Amino acid sequence: MAATPFTALDVHYSILYSSDTKFPVGFTFPFKLPSKRFTLVCNSSKSPPKPPPNSSTELQKQNPSLAEQLKPLSSTTLTDIPPKDQPPNTHLLTKPRSTWVNPTRPKPSVLSLQRHKRSSYSYNPRIRDLKLFARKLNECDTSEAAFKGVLEEIPHPPTRENSLLVLNNLKPWEKTILFFNWVKTQNLFPIETIFYNVTMKSLRFGRQFQLIEELAHDMIKNEVELDNITYSTIITCAKRCNLFDKAVEWFERMYKTGLMPDEVTYSAVLDVYAKLGKVEEVMSLYERGRASGWKPDAIAFSVLGKMFGEAGDYDGIRYVLQEMKALGVEPNLVVYNTLLEAMGKVAKPGLARSLFEEMVESGINPNEKTLTSLVRIYGKARWARDALQLWERMKSNGWPMDFILYNTLLSMCADLGLVDEAEGLFEDMKASEHSKPDSWSYTAMLNIYGSGRNVDKAMKLFEDISDLGVELNVMGCTCLIQCLGRAKRIDDLVRVFEFSLKKGVKPDDRLCGSLLSVLSYCEGEDLDKVLACLHQANPKLVAFIKMVEEEKTSFEMVKEEFKSILNDTSVEARRPFCNCLIDICRNKDTTERAHELLYMGTVYGLYPGLHTKTADEWRLNVRSLSVGAAHTALEEWVGTLTKMVERQEALPQLFSANTGAGTHKFSQGLPSAFALHVRKLAAPFRQSEEKAGLFVATREDLVSWVQSRSLAATA
Repeated sequence: MAATPFTALDVHYSILYSSDTKFPVGFTFPFKLPSKRFTLVCNSSKSPPKPPPNSSTELQKQNPSLAEQLKPLSSTTLTDIPPKDQPPNTHLLTKPRSTWVNPTRPKPSVLSLQRHKRSSYSYNPRIRDLKLFARKLNECDTSEAAFKGVLEEIPHPPTRENSLLVLNNLKPWEKTILFFNWVKTQNLFPIETIFYNVTMKSLRFGRQFQLIEELAHDMIKNEVELDNITYSTIITCAKRCNLFDKAVEWFERMYKTGLMPDEVTYSAVLDVYAKLGKVEEVMSLYERGRASGWKPDAIAFSVLGKMFGEAGDYDGIRYVLQEMKALGVEPNLVVYNTLLEAMGKVAKPGLARSLFEEMVESGINPNEKTLTSLVRIYGKARWARDALQLWERMKSNGWPMDFILYNTLLSMCADLGLVDEAEGLFEDMKASEHSKPDSWSYTAMLNIYGSGRNVDKAMKLFEDISDLGVELNVMGCTCLIQCLGRAKRIDDLVRVFEFSLKKGVKPDDRLCGSLLSVLSYCEGEDLDKVLACLHQANPKLVAFIKMVEEEKTSFEMVKEEFKSILNDTSVEARRPFCNCLIDICRNKDTTERAHELLYMGTVYGLYPGLHTKTADEWRLNVRSLSVGAAHTALEEWVGTLTKMVERQEALPQLFSANTGAGTHKFSQGLPSAFALHVRKLAAPFRQSEEKAGLFVATREDLVSWVQSRSLAATA
């Protein structure tokens, strides 16, 4: 095939200028200038070249206006809208011709933004004036008189558009409602739904639900339509104000009108029902929304996860995860945090760990709340190794650490007896720039040293607290007093107690319980010193202790006073109080009073589950009792069983007493103390080889033991 010869190009260009230029029309420069219009004339062997245009008419045709440029564009690229009964044509009628584009020079757009600037509020004097006027209203005094004085300076008549613009730019809710009421009094135009919605949103920001509800009733009275935005604003404001019943009331009213809630409204009402504990209503609403085409977002699933977590419903949490997976909703950080917190409440550390790893693998970095929830879960499950591994990952990955997370780790170390690890954490806090140890950090360390009976380190920490001016809270004081009491350093105990009172610490039931515990093993002068401290904290307790010591005090008197003390004591401190009082009675050899206190504690519900019975086994559970109270309970139980054997009553095959394994590093040794008392009573209970802290006896052992004691007594 013969090669095609190159075609010569003759390029002619003409430049048009306006009449105000100094160059004449048609003036041709000997050098290249940027032109507004090029005329390309090609010479080829097939067709002769056309002469260049000379007439002005032809020049105008080759230089059309912008409207003329757009006219063929609209006729070739835009199609008429077909009738509703005729489907649109989606097929090309002709094959488009290919167009070569120079990749190094992008094609210019038809409309140039430099030539046609968009209209803006800043170029509209009226709108600019009204915005400045709204700013003046925002800055004026909140009094109604001052506000009305500024209203007189409105730069333009308060038409519908002008009034709406000003209303949208008002920030304080007080100014918004004043301007809205002023516009209504002018009677210049009908007040439409949008005016109410804008005002309600401002009131919602100020948590003014009562005013919002008044506006809603005003809309109903004046037959102004309440749209989706209106109801959503009312419901979300009621939720923010914790008026959950009102939120439900307006949501039900919305449903009756036939309006479909949007995503925000659905999520808000789900949260309301969840906070009211109405699980069935939540699920009914969820299913109703799904049936109507609503696709829940991550916030809605976060609400569901939190609700099931509060209820301790593990199956519900699994349902949330399955629904998110089925709908293709990717959990965000908030959802993961909510689900992790829920895992902690249902005691599922393994699932929490898997969920955390899934979150990290998906590319979401945990924040302080995430890590705090996971540490609490590990600490509660006593997963010390996993918690410490998590701490190492935090440091290596540079994950965020704050006071709460550090203190949670320290508290976990205190619960698990991890002294070295806690000291390392504490030193890290000292070296950090933004998480220096605070009062709770020192309290956690006092708890660790106090539980481990490391008195010297505890007192050194107390001196640091005094020198650094760190606030000593009542919990730290309680831990320190427990530590000093066990070490029999009563003088230091008194000094710490007096120092705490001077620093403004108000003794609570926990601190009084610590002083009661110290009293149970004090004697002589030390006893009087601790009693003096307790008298400053709770004089009623000291009076009760002295009353119990007197033999002439009747059981009814003890019962009434003990009941009065329990009524004045927090629920969580009542059983420790009873335990300590029993220990004090045993320490003073008033065993009969100890049995009376144990009986009253059982009657008042302080020891639930102390005795359980089945057809084959009777059990005594003393895990929540102090050593003295456990001894008293064993004596009471053995005495009752002895009488039953003597009366030849029906008995089960097996008897067991459970003290717990005492696996905690700082355990006070209840199993060993209980074993010593069993041997002292010569009771027929023996330690189980299969389970630590369990003492068992068969019916034959018990009967034989009672009969041998009877024979020994009669001999």
